[in-house]
Amino acid sequence: MNAVTVSDVSKIYTQGDVKVMALNKVSLKVDAGEFVAIAGPSGSGKTTLLNLIGGLDSPDTGHISVNGKAFEKMSSGDLAELRLTQIGFVFQSYNLIPVFTAEENVEYILQLQGVGKKERKQRARAMLDDVGLEGKYDRKPSQLSGGQQQRVAVARSLVSNPTIILADEPTANLDSVNGESLLQTMREMNEKHNVTFIFSTHDAMVMEASKRLITMKDGAIAGDQVK
Repeated sequence: MNAVTVSDVSKIYTQGDVKVMALNKVSLKVDAGEFVAIAGPSGSGKTTLLNLIGGLDSPDTGHISVNGKAFEKMSSGDLAELRLTQIGFVFQSYNLIPVFTAEENVEYILQLQGVGKKERKQRARAMLDDVGLEGKYDRKPSQLSGGQQQRVAVARSLVSNPTIILADEPTANLDSVNGESLLQTMREMNEKHNVTFIFSTHDAMVMEASKRLITMKDGAIAGDQVK
């Protein structure tokens, strides 16, 4: 089954009087359980593509579907529900809530889903254990290293049992040791839970770790290699 289908998608941004073609008739399919890196230089369109797949932005032309659900046929409420229940997001800036502990940050999405307090706590701690943060449940982001904060973000993205994780430059703010460790954790989560991972990146380490490498240039797909 296709986890993601993108068909002839274009996106134009207007900057003053200038129109920028961020994506130009891009088409691709990603199967459930794939571990995919979308690579390319700054301005190639990879982050725009990731945002469109996540329903954070809308294409000007073309069609996108996730798990067989076509975005153009969904209301804004239905799309928000899809993001909440089926898509997890990991950002390079972590996007953790600074006054929350690691456990509370991971629990937050479960709270939005209406999961009870006892189950939230159990699931959050189990997921923090899975990403190597056992015993650090009560640490706030300021008490954690960059690598540990990104692991909290990964735990948060996975705790609601999504089918797809979208990771935008997740290793950009990490040194090579922490970046490699985080990627190993993500590979384990991919294999353990069959979660589809799609990265946008210009990090050679992420490209090497991926099982499929899609390269972009000037808003179009320039290459697509399955390893």
